[in-house]
Amino acid sequence: MTATAAPRIAFPVERVRADFPSLAVAMRGKPLAYLDSAATSLKPRCVLDTVAEYYGPKYGTVRRGVYGLSEKATAAFEGAREKVARFLGAPGPGNIVFTKGTTEAINLVASSWGRTRVQAGDRILVTAMEHHANIVPWQLLCREKGAHLDVLPMNAAGELEMERLPGLLDRRTRLVAVAGISNALGTVNPVREIARQAHEAGALVLVDAAQMVAHARVDVADLGCDFLAFSGHKLFGPCGVGVLYGKAEILESMPPYQGGGDMIQTVTFEKTTFAEVPRRFEAGTPAIVEVIGLGTAIDYVRRLGIDAIGAHDAELLEYGTRLLEEIPGLSFTGTARRKAGILAFVLSGVHPHDIGSVLDQEGIAIRAGHHCAQPVMQFFGVAATARASLSIYNTRDDLDRLAAGLRKVVALFR
Repeated sequence: MTATAAPRIAFPVERVRADFPSLAVAMRGKPLAYLDSAATSLKPRCVLDTVAEYYGPKYGTVRRGVYGLSEKATAAFEGAREKVARFLGAPGPGNIVFTKGTTEAINLVASSWGRTRVQAGDRILVTAMEHHANIVPWQLLCREKGAHLDVLPMNAAGELEMERLPGLLDRRTRLVAVAGISNALGTVNPVREIARQAHEAGALVLVDAAQMVAHARVDVADLGCDFLAFSGHKLFGPCGVGVLYGKAEILESMPPYQGGGDMIQTVTFEKTTFAEVPRRFEAGTPAIVEVIGLGTAIDYVRRLGIDAIGAHDAELLEYGTRLLEEIPGLSFTGTARRKAGILAFVLSGVHPHDIGSVLDQEGIAIRAGHHCAQPVMQFFGVAATARASLSIYNTRDDLDRLAAGLRKVVALFR
């Protein structure tokens, strides 16, 4: 008797949509089709409620207070750190540093680890599809230290040319920085294999997971990375908070990134000693409420199930690709075999900003521009692209409306 696979349970998208108050707001007199989650995600009501509670009746500063509000806020703040650690498969909360976002997390590594480990003649390797936040800090470091920035190329489909990787890794390569998912193309990169080869060459690996965390399961042990960064606002959490994961032995070897309150152990005019990791990297009063709100967002994602979210994303991506392929004059930038959540394209004879403006009149929100990935635009020979990015609250109807709106664009500019 042949076993029959259980049918896949449909993703409860209508129930999910009811959790997001922004979707109840009309835009230009029409229901909102929000297709810009790669820039920032909408926030579920549970996160909004948490933020309101902790800026309202539950507000208190963290760590040093001996009164009830402070103690409860500290417990919620450190509880969020534990949630992040579990979400990433990290050994424990000591591996988790709170930052303002992915950008600051990468700059922290470049400034603290990079300035003490990278020397003249060393090499840093990035990929051709990185966000500016995973290029510029390494350029600045290389310029300061006399090191060299190498680039792993990509092909016309928007896939990394992995056969070129061994030739770019040598004994002077100190770090490989790679996006888990490209924000401009949607390409899912082979992080595990990149990490394996980098480690064989003696290099560390940093993963920009800003796009990855909302679309796919992230397990730092499985990926084999040494650092991983993401932003809360792309994971249905508040703005102004991000995460740096680091292996404990590496974080412990790194000097402070900034100086000030809470990152110290003792201070005299003669000498300062520093707190243990992760507090060593969290100078000043942290984004208390935003961190707690991120913890609530992670609870929400875990309830939905990251695998179910990924399946919903894949179904929408396939459906949207088929629809947009039929639009006259439309061509995709990024046709990788492994993609997630992003439909980036150009329309012949129409500037992406004009596409975005026309779609806005239809209540459809997309992104138009270079997406902080100008080298990607240069590679494809365009100044900008239009980008529709998908998330848990999107439906086939959103994509039907996008296709209908694009047909209006074609008609207007014909």
